[in-house]
Amino acid sequence: MKYGFIIDNRKCIGCHACTTACKSEHDVPVGVNRTYVKQVEKGEFPNTRRIFSVMRCNHCTDAPCVEICPVEALYTREDGIVDFDNNRCIGCKSCMQACPYDALYIDPDSNTAAKCNYCAHRIEVGREPACVTVCPEHAIIAGDMENPNTEISQLLARQQVKVRKPEKGTNPNLFYIDGDEASLNPEATDKSGPSLWNSQARGVGHYAKYAEKMVHTNDDVNLLQMVIDNDLQAAYQKKETENPNYIDVLTGKARRVYDTPDKGILWGWEVSAYVMTKAIAAGAFLIPFIAMLLNYEISSITKLWSVGISLGFLALTGLFLVMDLDRPDRFLNVLLRPQWNSWLVKGGYTITIFGLLATVWGAIVYFEISSGETVLLWVTAFFAVMLAIYTAFLFAQAKGRDFWQSPSLALHMLVHSIMAGTAIFALVSLIIGTEDWMVILKTTMILALIVNIFTMITELTMTHPSTAAHTVVKMITKGRYKNLFWFAVVCLGNVIPLVLLLIEPTSTMLTVSSILVLVGIYATEKIWIEAPQRIPLA
Repeated sequence: MKYGFIIDNRKCIGCHACTTACKSEHDVPVGVNRTYVKQVEKGEFPNTRRIFSVMRCNHCTDAPCVEICPVEALYTREDGIVDFDNNRCIGCKSCMQACPYDALYIDPDSNTAAKCNYCAHRIEVGREPACVTVCPEHAIIAGDMENPNTEISQLLARQQVKVRKPEKGTNPNLFYIDGDEASLNPEATDKSGPSLWNSQARGVGHYAKYAEKMVHTNDDVNLLQMVIDNDLQAAYQKKETENPNYIDVLTGKARRVYDTPDKGILWGWEVSAYVMTKAIAAGAFLIPFIAMLLNYEISSITKLWSVGISLGFLALTGLFLVMDLDRPDRFLNVLLRPQWNSWLVKGGYTITIFGLLATVWGAIVYFEISSGETVLLWVTAFFAVMLAIYTAFLFAQAKGRDFWQSPSLALHMLVHSIMAGTAIFALVSLIIGTEDWMVILKTTMILALIVNIFTMITELTMTHPSTAAHTVVKMITKGRYKNLFWFAVVCLGNVIPLVLLLIEPTSTMLTVSSILVLVGIYATEKIWIEAPQRIPLA
């Protein structure tokens, strides 16, 4: 038994009965949808038409949301339905990044993830999903695709059908008859302009956090007026710089006229900060380790500083991770109810084990216990490397974001840890006053900067497998992030420090370069995390 959906676009009239029935059946809050009808206009006047496409969870056979969920809040049933348990969800939003179809949202009432669950409670008593029952045109067909006697099985055998984003390898079980690329592909149309139906005064789900803060300083009327004014101003600016929406049907360019509300940036400054502090925590241990490998004499004071810095920034990493959760009260579920395929779980255990090992190694150094120090040093260094790079594998599980699928992302993370560790020790050396320590710090920083520049060039210039990734690169180098990228990342964070160290490799120049490098690392992580999230998934 394997349940699936067919959307017959030959019949859909865009009445939104399915959306309304779904909201009623599951008490879905205002501002978020488990299913909705996307509307796209295409053609050249007077030969134009409006396309209606029902959007919802695809109940994928290889569901990336299930794989990335750290606490098994999402799971695939034996009948193929991808269901969820909001009693386990920690609100990490990983599933929303992993879903290529933008099918999940954060429920603003429970602060947990939610989506279409095929009305599993109705299926179990022999009924059809609410959207199927209410559709007046029988445009939504549901059933067991493996039973040759069902209507959905017969339609799949007779009709030519399409799925959304087959290149993602998720094997979706939502099929479209007469599906139109202009509607199924989110990159085929621009975001629709502001309207009564697609703008939310207080944001949506996780995105509502920012707007809720405004409520304390503005009454509802003023808040709504503020949003309307902002929307009108944005629309006016767009009209001045681009073709205005109202002439799209004259030019033949397809446009969205009804869309799902924007969920905003799901992983914001907290994630950028956590990647930064994690890099420092790993690098602060790896730099003395590298020095010892090169037979430099490292004092006990330096080793203890290494442990102290690592543990301090590791604590900050954990703090930022918890702050980013929409259900921070459940953060221990990652360790106590783990789903081992998720790199969020592997990362959580990596942080924990590295913290324990670093503490024990610090105790050995402090009490001058020579037995087992070398073995423990190597084991701890291994977990420091894993601490530095595991986020690259977590981002790779976020299949909805094409730019994060870069094979060089692990090197990107590791080099940033080396740079961050070197920069922190260059600043700490001002306190502990070890001039001989500066030699290896300068050399390491120069080499790390060269590798980092090479890595960035690779990530931004290699052939990108999708237009979404290519669009992100354009956004970084020529779009909304260009000033931050070229000034803070390239110039301040890489080129100027490298030139300073090559021309005048003094301790003062190393200190200045270290400050600039730390600024550059944070700016890089902010861009690399935010920019891919601005690409629409549906």
